[in-house]
Amino acid sequence: MSSTPAVLVHMCAASEWSSARRCGGFRPGSATGFIHLSTPEQIHLPANRLFLGRRDMVLLYIDPAALDSPVRWEPGTVADPDWMLFPHLYGELPARAVISVAAYVPAADGTFPLISGPQGSV
Repeated sequence: MSSTPAVLVHMCAASEWSSARRCGGFRPGSATGFIHLSTPEQIHLPANRLFLGRRDMVLLYIDPAALDSPVRWEPGTVADPDWMLFPHLYGELPARAVISVAAYVPAADGTFPLISGPQGSV
Protein backbone atom coordinates (compact mmCIF):
# COMPACT_ATOMS: atom_id res chain seq x y z
CA MET A 1 0.00 0.00 0.00
CA SER A 2 1.55 3.29 -1.03
CA SER A 3 -0.31 5.48 1.44
CA THR A 4 -2.23 4.86 4.62
CA PRO A 5 -6.00 5.44 4.37
CA ALA A 6 -7.54 8.10 6.60
CA VAL A 7 -9.46 5.40 8.50
CA LEU A 8 -8.92 1.72 9.25
CA VAL A 9 -11.56 -0.66 10.62
CA HIS A 10 -11.59 -3.48 13.17
CA MET A 11 -14.64 -5.71 13.57
CA CYS A 12 -15.54 -7.33 16.87
CA ALA A 13 -18.49 -8.28 19.04
CA ALA A 14 -20.05 -5.39 20.95
CA SER A 15 -19.17 -7.17 24.21
CA GLU A 16 -15.50 -7.39 23.16
CA TRP A 17 -15.45 -3.64 22.49
CA SER A 18 -17.02 -2.97 25.87
CA SER A 19 -14.32 -5.05 27.57
CA ALA A 20 -11.53 -3.48 25.51
CA ARG A 21 -12.69 0.01 26.48
CA ARG A 22 -12.44 -0.93 30.16
CA CYS A 23 -8.94 -2.40 29.62
CA GLY A 24 -7.71 0.43 27.41
CA GLY A 25 -7.61 -1.51 24.14
CA PHE A 26 -6.98 -4.80 22.36
CA ARG A 27 -3.82 -6.87 22.42
CA PRO A 28 -2.69 -9.03 19.50
CA GLY A 29 -3.72 -12.66 19.48
CA SER A 30 -0.98 -15.07 20.48
CA ALA A 31 -1.63 -17.27 17.43
CA THR A 32 -1.05 -14.50 14.87
CA GLY A 33 0.91 -11.80 16.70
CA PHE A 34 -1.22 -9.09 15.11
CA ILE A 35 -4.67 -7.51 15.14
CA HIS A 36 -6.50 -7.84 11.84
CA LEU A 37 -7.68 -4.52 10.42
CA SER A 38 -9.33 -3.66 7.12
CA THR A 39 -10.19 -0.66 5.05
CA PRO A 40 -13.89 0.29 4.99
CA GLU A 41 -14.08 -1.01 1.40
CA GLN A 42 -12.83 -4.50 2.31
CA ILE A 43 -14.30 -5.19 5.78
CA HIS A 44 -17.19 -7.18 4.28
CA LEU A 45 -14.74 -9.88 3.13
CA PRO A 46 -13.52 -11.03 6.57
CA ALA A 47 -16.96 -10.24 8.03
CA ASN A 48 -18.66 -12.71 5.69
CA ARG A 49 -15.90 -15.28 6.05
CA LEU A 50 -15.75 -15.23 9.87
CA PHE A 51 -19.00 -13.77 11.24
CA LEU A 52 -21.74 -14.66 8.75
CA GLY A 53 -25.15 -14.01 10.27
CA ARG A 54 -23.95 -12.60 13.60
CA ARG A 55 -26.02 -9.66 14.76
CA ASP A 56 -23.82 -8.53 17.67
CA MET A 57 -20.93 -7.10 15.64
CA VAL A 58 -19.61 -3.55 15.64
CA LEU A 59 -17.12 -1.72 13.47
CA LEU A 60 -14.40 0.26 15.19
CA TYR A 61 -13.20 3.10 12.99
CA ILE A 62 -9.56 3.79 13.79
CA ASP A 63 -7.32 6.81 13.24
CA PRO A 64 -4.07 5.27 11.92
CA ALA A 65 -2.11 8.30 13.17
CA ALA A 66 -3.12 7.40 16.75
CA LEU A 67 -1.52 3.93 16.58
CA ASP A 68 1.77 3.38 18.38
CA SER A 69 2.65 0.07 16.70
CA PRO A 70 3.47 -0.71 13.07
CA VAL A 71 0.81 -1.55 10.50
CA ARG A 72 1.93 -3.97 7.80
CA TRP A 73 -0.03 -4.52 4.60
CA GLU A 74 -0.16 -8.27 3.97
CA PRO A 75 -2.17 -10.79 1.94
CA GLY A 76 -5.41 -12.13 3.38
CA THR A 77 -6.55 -15.65 2.54
CA VAL A 78 -6.48 -17.52 -0.75
CA ALA A 79 -10.13 -16.52 -1.25
CA ASP A 80 -9.15 -12.84 -1.45
CA PRO A 81 -7.97 -11.28 -4.72
CA ASP A 82 -4.19 -11.71 -5.20
CA TRP A 83 -3.66 -7.96 -5.36
CA MET A 84 -5.56 -7.23 -2.13
CA LEU A 85 -3.56 -6.50 1.01
CA PHE A 86 -4.98 -6.11 4.52
CA PRO A 87 -3.58 -3.92 7.28
CA HIS A 88 -2.29 -5.92 10.25
CA LEU A 89 -1.45 -4.09 13.47
CA TYR A 90 1.63 -5.58 15.16
CA GLY A 91 0.95 -4.31 18.65
CA GLU A 92 -1.84 -3.03 20.83
CA LEU A 93 -4.91 -1.28 19.46
CA PRO A 94 -5.46 1.50 22.02
CA ALA A 95 -9.07 2.44 22.71
CA ARG A 96 -8.10 6.11 22.25
CA ALA A 97 -7.38 5.40 18.55
CA VAL A 98 -11.05 4.48 17.96
CA ILE A 99 -12.79 7.55 16.56
CA SER A 100 -16.20 6.04 15.87
CA VAL A 101 -18.17 2.86 16.51
CA ALA A 102 -21.12 1.56 14.48
CA ALA A 103 -23.27 -1.55 14.59
CA TYR A 104 -22.63 -3.79 11.59
CA VAL A 105 -25.79 -5.78 10.98
CA PRO A 106 -26.07 -8.42 8.27
CA ALA A 107 -28.83 -8.53 5.67
CA ALA A 108 -31.72 -11.00 5.99
CA ASP A 109 -29.60 -13.70 4.29
CA GLY A 110 -26.83 -13.26 6.91
CA THR A 111 -24.32 -11.53 4.64
CA PHE A 112 -22.62 -8.29 5.58
CA PRO A 113 -22.91 -5.42 3.10
CA LEU A 114 -20.27 -3.18 1.61
CA ILE A 115 -19.82 0.01 3.60
CA SER A 116 -18.32 3.41 3.01
CA GLY A 117 -16.68 5.72 5.56
CA PRO A 118 -17.17 6.04 9.31
CA GLN A 119 -20.60 6.00 10.88
CA GLY A 120 -21.81 5.88 14.46
CA SER A 121 -20.21 7.33 17.56
CA VAL A 122 -17.80 6.32 20.30
